[in-house]
Amino acid sequence: MQAVPVTADKTLPVFAVGDRSAEAARRAGFSEVSSANGDITDLVRLVAARAVGAKAPLLYLAGEDRAGDLVAQLAAHGTDAEMKVVYRTVAEAFPPVLAAALESGDVDAVLHFSRRSAELFVEGARASGVAGPAEDVRHLCLSAQVAEPLAGASRVTVAARPEEAALVALLRAPPA
Repeated sequence: MQAVPVTADKTLPVFAVGDRSAEAARRAGFSEVSSANGDITDLVRLVAARAVGAKAPLLYLAGEDRAGDLVAQLAAHGTDAEMKVVYRTVAEAFPPVLAAALESGDVDAVLHFSRRSAELFVEGARASGVAGPAEDVRHLCLSAQVAEPLAGASRVTVAARPEEAALVALLRAPPA
């Protein structure tokens, strides 16, 4: 992925679903950044509370595949927003070194941050001919929704809270 220079008014507020996105906005120079530290429901709650009386629609920069309809959820709270798709993800076969590591059992766990990334993992494993071994590793998921595409996997664990720290805590915990 190639970074694109941001030339927006960096004094405008930024609402991010999680801490990593919020940190990226700060690094890009935005001065007023708030993290919902959770999922789309947490983001709606944060924006609805902070954007009361906004004079113009909010701009929602999104991926082609999204977990929910943020614009509709915000509208239900009286907040106008416009969505612009700025990226998309595509499935590819795994690099040979990853396929070999899965086949040999050298992969301990896979972290899944989004439903789409879990879908892409499953598709990539199939395209690489390692679907079976890919299902046998530990799959650590940010939420139950993220875990849904992994229905065939034998060891799926969902984080207690949809945040990176909870997901990493699963990685540090002994395997079940």
